[in-house]
Amino acid sequence: MAAPDFWNDNVRAKEVIAEANRRRDWVDAWQQLRKSCDDSLGLLELVEEGDSESLGEIGSDLARLDQGIESLEFRHMLRGEDDARGAIMTVHPGAGGTESQDWAQMLMRMYTRWMERSGYTYKVIELQPGEEAGLKSATIEVSGKYAFGYLKAEIGVHRLVRISPFDANKRRHTSFASIFVYPEIEDEIKVEINEADLRIDVYRAGSAGGQNVNKLETAIRIVHIPTGIVVCSQNERSQHQNRLNAYKVLRSRLYQHHRAEEEKKKQALEATKADIAWGSQIRSYVFQPYSLVKDHRTGEETGDVQAVMDGELDAFIQAYLKRGAQPVRNAEKQEKP
Repeated sequence: MAAPDFWNDNVRAKEVIAEANRRRDWVDAWQQLRKSCDDSLGLLELVEEGDSESLGEIGSDLARLDQGIESLEFRHMLRGEDDARGAIMTVHPGAGGTESQDWAQMLMRMYTRWMERSGYTYKVIELQPGEEAGLKSATIEVSGKYAFGYLKAEIGVHRLVRISPFDANKRRHTSFASIFVYPEIEDEIKVEINEADLRIDVYRAGSAGGQNVNKLETAIRIVHIPTGIVVCSQNERSQHQNRLNAYKVLRSRLYQHHRAEEEKKKQALEATKADIAWGSQIRSYVFQPYSLVKDHRTGEETGDVQAVMDGELDAFIQAYLKRGAQPVRNAEKQEKP
């Protein structure tokens, strides 16, 4: 970075700085652990010399040290090319009308709670409300380091079993919804978009209320004709900002699409295709007749359903990453517009 011609290529310079910062983060984390270890050894020496007051401190210090080591080991699993990026998450209900749409909204709330707990910031880029309740689709931009690395563990179909609040006979219903997560692509990453390949529609947003966002044609829908990818943005008041948001999502999805196409040459992606229906779920959430959340990939489970729905997902995410599983492939085909 000290070379006189370092900034001649801005894109390359940013890549080098980003890589240097990533490596510095690892070094800083390791040095902090080493310091904690040295401090604990110092306390142990005091105890051996007869300082009984230091004995109580050793236990808490060792607990913090153990937690720090586990955190660093866990972070070591996030070494994929895109793991350190922010994320774009999409939520889609399966068949079943209001039941599945309500479940999709419950999942969206669960993930936004997890984002808040984990220190991530998020922005709802697109949300299509359900006709009676819930939502037909939602797109969320998640900002922060390793958002994609963590959230890729949630890609797939999620199954709910409960007594339906929409059934007058109080019968038990099973609902499905799908989650997919794309790495957020920064401006310096080149994803070519040919304007001739796009169909751009402008329309009125469909959210509730009588605000300006409903009265003017500010919402944007972009169709990428060669791939069939459709992105929408409607939650901003200006058409210009919605257009920028839509392009950002499109670039991320095209990037992921191209990555998937490359992977297709190496393996049969069709083998991992899943419908938003019975038999393809990665996790089940049972509210009745008993309480249980179980991940079918790892076997991780808990009876505290409410805690999970409030965003306590770390145990499931860690179990998935420790298992070394790969994200669900070909999820473009899972999504139901």
